[in-house]
Parts: sequence; C-alpha cells; structure tokens
Amino acid sequence: MRNVGWIILGMLLIVFVSGLLYYFVHPMFGGSMKGDRLARMRQSPNFRNGVFHNLEVTPALKNDVNIVSLMWGFLFNKKPGLKPLHVLPAMKCDLKNLPERDLLIWFGHSSYLMKIDGKLLLVDPVFSQNASPVPGSNRAFKIAVDYTAADFPKIDYLFISHDHYDHLDYETVAKLREKVVQVICGLGVGAHFESWGYKPEQIIEGDWYDQVNLDPNFQITFTPARHFSGRRFTRNNTLWTSFVLKTPKYNLFLGGDSGYGKHFKAIGERFGPFDLAILENGQYNDAWHYIHSLPEEWGVETKDLQAKATLPVHSSKFALAMHGWREPMEKFYEIAQKERNKLITPKIGELVHLDKLDSVYAPWWRDVN
Repeated sequence: MRNVGWIILGMLLIVFVSGLLYYFVHPMFGGSMKGDRLARMRQSPNFRNGVFHNLEVTPALKNDVNIVSLMWGFLFNKKPGLKPLHVLPAMKCDLKNLPERDLLIWFGHSSYLMKIDGKLLLVDPVFSQNASPVPGSNRAFKIAVDYTAADFPKIDYLFISHDHYDHLDYETVAKLREKVVQVICGLGVGAHFESWGYKPEQIIEGDWYDQVNLDPNFQITFTPARHFSGRRFTRNNTLWTSFVLKTPKYNLFLGGDSGYGKHFKAIGERFGPFDLAILENGQYNDAWHYIHSLPEEWGVETKDLQAKATLPVHSSKFALAMHGWREPMEKFYEIAQKERNKLITPKIGELVHLDKLDSVYAPWWRDVN
C-alpha cells in the first residue's frame, strides 16, 4: 500500500509539473518585451514601475468584493439563460467575394470585418471556439455559421485592441499570418506576433494619441481605454487601446474593452463626431464595473463620443460574466430606443452597409431561447 501511495504521489507531481511547463512554454502565451520594444514602452507616460496604467485609478474589482465568493458563484451558481439553448442565427457571407461597397460584418463577441475603399480591416478575430488558455473552459455558443481563418482573403490591416484571449487568439492569428499585411496594436503586443512568426516590419505598435497614416486615405489614432492586459500571470505588461479611424468618407470609433471614464468625452471632443461608434456591451458586472461598462453607462458613452450610430459588440458568443446571454443586447436596445440613438444590431454574418447606417435592424435575439 505504501508503494501505491508513492506511485499516486509521483503521478500527481508529474501532472503538476506538466501543467507548469504547459503554462510557461506553450506558444499561445506569446513573447516577452525586451530590447528596443521595452525601451520604447518605458518612454510612454502611461508606463510606470514596469507596467501600464489607466488614466484614472482603476481597480480590477470593487473594494468590497470577496473574490472567493465571486468565483464560487460564477463556477457553481450559474443562472439560467447564461448560454442560449439553441443555435444562434447567422448569415453566411463569401468573404472572398464581397460586394464593391463599404461594409461591416460582425462575427459575434468583438470580432468584425470592415471593407472601406477596397481595403479589408479585421478587428480582434477569435475563431478557435475558446476564449481561455484552459482548453474547453470558455466554449463559444453554437452558431449557425462557423467562420474560420480559412474563409478570409488577404487582410490589409489587422487591429488588436489588447492581448486578452477573447481578443487576441493565438490559433486564429497563427492561421491568418500569411494573409495579413499589417498588424495594428498597442505597445508591447507586437512581441506576441513576432513570437508567432510575424515579421517586425508587419507590426505597428502605438501609444495613446499616436497617429499613423496607414495609407494616404487612412489615418489611425490610438486612443485610451479603461481596462487591463496580460496573458500569463503578469498584468498590464502590454497596452490596451481603442482606435479612431478616419477615412475620406467615415469617422469611426473602434472601442475595444473599456469601463466608463473621462476618456470617452475627451475622445469625442477631440475627434468626434463619429459616424459610427463600436462599443462593448457584454461581460459586465458591478463587481468589475471599472474595467467593463455597465448598461446604464452605454448611453452616456454614446453622447460623450458624439456618435451618430452605435454598434454593440462583446456579446453573443461567450459567457464570461453572470448575466443572461440576451441581456446585453436587450438592454442596449431599450436604452437606444429611450434616448433615440441609432443602434445597429445585425445578425452574425449580416452585411452592414456603412453608407446606409440609417437602416433598421430587427431585435433578432428575441427569437432565440
């Protein structure tokens, strides 16, 4: 019996060591910041004591929150309706033969494609069906059409708002590598791409309020967000960001993840009004409202940004919070109707024509259990 005990202990030790090795050597965790990249990061006014900081004090959780009870509730006391019982509706688009028009296609959560003046821009693509480094822990909802990296043609600009797994997916960007011309991301995030085989000249990294002319007709400005970053155990070692994209026809705000803060008004005053603002609308909780906006703040953000129309994202694919899966869409819809804001609510895969943002979209989520 004593020998059996030692064998079991040895096996547990092997599993533990293997788990540690997995977490430290798997390529999904990306690269390390060093050399010229680290030197540039250190020059940022937002980088102090080895990490990036928000413009406002931003705790990950409210001071009165018990992290143990919060995690226990999330793991073992899940509410009904957290995930859809049936397959979500979606439309199949031939991404390699899109119409010769300016358009946008949402793929669920924060992934979307834009075609503007013939250029293709892909934002935060996640097509691996998992939003976590732990296999199977955050599985995507069942969706009628599963888009994959193989569906895409050449991507002129790949935008990454920050390096969390539900925005920067190793499996997806590795498969897209031969199709991507240019990567646009915050300071430090380029180290991940280089570790995955992207060339340094493919990558543009920016600090908040850096402006880059991607093309004579395309100007991108890195703008603040109120969030955090990190892929292993160290937080905030890369910069999270939103973007302002100006083209000859449109002025667009690509929001990324962000809690509400003074930066929304500052961005609106400096760069607005916007033809379209793409804002997160899911995975919120009062316990972490500093880093993810609450429903009652969405209308304020729209006004601060001076947005003529809003597209809500960050929902309808993963359950990363404790609210029902339909709640974010329904609440945003109700707020927009009350405040008479123009809301864009396409189905996954549905074409949104950027020159017709006054089109009416049905509340599709109401027809799904």
